[in-house]
Amino acid sequence: MMRKLTAAVCLFGAMTLPAYAAEVAVLDWRAALMNTQSAQSSLSQLEGQIGSQQREAEALGGELQQLQTRLQQQGETMSQSERDSLIAELQQKGGRFEQLRREVLQAQQASEQQFLESAESKLEQAVEQVLERHNIDVLVEPQGVLHSSTDLPNVTNEVTQIFDSLN
Repeated sequence: MMRKLTAAVCLFGAMTLPAYAAEVAVLDWRAALMNTQSAQSSLSQLEGQIGSQQREAEALGGELQQLQTRLQQQGETMSQSERDSLIAELQQKGGRFEQLRREVLQAQQASEQQFLESAESKLEQAVEQVLERHNIDVLVEPQGVLHSSTDLPNVTNEVTQIFDSLN
């Protein structure tokens, strides 16, 4: 989404002005978007949906660690049936842990995708306003800057503020 916009802005800036005259700025669009009120609301909603699964997974993770430690420390002195029982418990809880982990991850990915799709047009509007306001010809992501002899203006917070102000 933003990669297309960034690429278009970079190409447009490169085609219309010599590189040495271009106004260049940095935008971490993902951070700008995730810091918006909409994103925070979406995260709170997601927490309400999957919070119990996350807590169960965390508790199971602790139990699994304790069971593994017990098996390592006492496994040699346990009877075969105790060891088998402990291994079966580890497998059962490990399976549940993996199931919860997958469910939480899927819910997080679906929620993020839904949020990104719903926020795309507002984000593009906010970026356009910042580009026009500061006469920016080239917009790059922080990871895309290999070297700059000067500190490039970072417009991430401004994009977040404008996004929040759009209806």
